[in-house]
Amino acid sequence: MGIREFPGGAPRGKSIAIGMRRSPDVSPRRLSDISPQLRQLKYLVVDEAIKEDLKWSRSVEDLSSGPVGLTSIEERILRITGYYGYQPWATSCKREERPRDSPGPAEAQAPAGAEAGGRASRRCGTCSRAQLKKVSWGVAVALCVCASWAGSTQLAKQTFRRFDAPFTLTWFATNWNFLFFPLYYAGHVCKSAEKQSVKQRYRECCRFFGDNGLTLKVFFTKAAPFGVLWTLTNYLYLHAIKKINTTDVSVLFCCNKAFVFLLSWIVLRDRFMGVRIVAAILAIAGIVMMTYADGFHSHSVIGIALVVGSASVSALYKVLFKLLLGSAKFGEAALFLSILGVFNILFITCIPVILYFTKVEYWSSFADIPWGNLCGFSVLLLTFNIVLNFGIAVTYPTLMSLGIVLSVPVNAVVDHYTSQIVFNGVRVIAIIIIGLGFLLLLLPEEWDVWLIKLLTRLKVRKKEEPAEGGADLGSGPQSKNRRARPSFAR
Repeated sequence: MGIREFPGGAPRGKSIAIGMRRSPDVSPRRLSDISPQLRQLKYLVVDEAIKEDLKWSRSVEDLSSGPVGLTSIEERILRITGYYGYQPWATSCKREERPRDSPGPAEAQAPAGAEAGGRASRRCGTCSRAQLKKVSWGVAVALCVCASWAGSTQLAKQTFRRFDAPFTLTWFATNWNFLFFPLYYAGHVCKSAEKQSVKQRYRECCRFFGDNGLTLKVFFTKAAPFGVLWTLTNYLYLHAIKKINTTDVSVLFCCNKAFVFLLSWIVLRDRFMGVRIVAAILAIAGIVMMTYADGFHSHSVIGIALVVGSASVSALYKVLFKLLLGSAKFGEAALFLSILGVFNILFITCIPVILYFTKVEYWSSFADIPWGNLCGFSVLLLTFNIVLNFGIAVTYPTLMSLGIVLSVPVNAVVDHYTSQIVFNGVRVIAIIIIGLGFLLLLLPEEWDVWLIKLLTRLKVRKKEEPAEGGADLGSGPQSKNRRARPSFAR
C-alpha cells in the first residue's frame, strides 16, 4: 500500500503527524510492528500549542483518552494511509526544531497578542488623533466662517448709512476675487515639495476647462455666465440688507441649501431623501412666517423677496457648476474664481459708471466714500470665500457649513444693541424652523443606516453588560480551581 498524496504533493499521512519525523531506515508494513510505540501514547502529554495546530485534523481526537483514543488512531492509520514510517514517540521533535532560546507557548502567544494589540491600539490612536485634529480644525474654520460672514454683513449695513450704492459695493468686492490664484500659488510654493512656475501651474489648472485650456470660447461659455450669477447673488443680498435687518437676511439666506437640494434633485437627478424634503418644507414655512413677523409691510416683503432671490441664484450657481464643470481641485477652483474677478473688471465695470451718471447710485465726491468700510467688507468677503472653498482640505464640510448658521445668533445679538429689531414670537419661531431645516440638510445621505447601526450597538452592549457581570461572578472559583490543578507533564 503506497502513500496517498494530495495534488500539492504533500502526503496525506502528514495529517496525523504530531511532531513526527520520517525514519529513513525503518519502514514497517504492519501495525503490530509499531504497537509498543503506540502504547507509549498513553503517557504522551500534548503541548497546548500543538493541540491548537491540530484542531483541524480528523485523525487526532484526544490523545489523552486512553485505549479508546489509541484504538481510534490505529483504525484511522490503517484506513487512511497504511504507511507507518513515522515515529510517534518522538514528541519532542517540534521542540528540538525550535531555537533553544524561544519562549514557551504561553510566553510566545503573550508577546504576539501584545504586539497585535499594540498595532491595533496604535492604529486606533492614529485614527482618533487624525479625527480629533480634523474636528479641531473644523471648529476653527466654522468660527472663521461665522466671523467673516457676520462681519461682512454688519459692515455692509454700516456702509450703506454713508454710501448708498449696493451694486458699486458688489462690483468693488468682486474685483478682489482676482487675488484667489496668486494666494493659491503662494501657498503652493510654501507647501508643495515639487514647486512649479506660475506658467506651469496655470497651464495645469487650465486643463479643468478642457483639452484646449482656457480659450476665448470657453471664457464666454463657461466663465461669463457664472460671473453674472456671482454678481447677481451678491447684489441681491446687499440690496436686501438695505431693506431689512441683518438677522432676517442671514437666516433667510440659509434657505440656500434647501434650494440646492431641490434643484439637484430635479436637474442632477440626485438621490431622493425624505428628510431633506422635510427640511425644504421647513425652509419655505420659515420664509412665510418671517414675512408675517413684520405684518406684510412693503419694505419687509421686498427685502425678503430680495434675499430669497439671492439664495435661489446662489443655488442655481452651485448646481450649474456641478452640471457643466463638475468638481474642481484647489488650484482649479482658485483659477476659476480669479477668472470671475477678471470678468467683473472687464465687463461689469460699465454698470456702476452708468448707475453713477444716471444718479441711481450717486455720491457727491470720492472723498465722501468710506474706503475703509469698502476695503474691510471686501477683505471679509474674500476671507469667507477662501475659507469656504479651501477649508475642506483640513476639516469636514459639515463643520464649515455650521459657521453660516452660527452667524444668525451673532447678527441677532448685534441687531439687538444697534437697531430697533423686535424679536416677537413669530420671528423667533421662523428663525428656529429655518435653522432646523438647515441642520437637517447637513445630515449625510446614509444617516439612517448609521443611526440603525448605532442603536443596534447600544442594544447589544446593554445585553452584554448583565451577561458579562454574571460570567465574572461564575468564573472566579473556576479560575482558582484551574490554577490549583497540578500538571502531570514530564
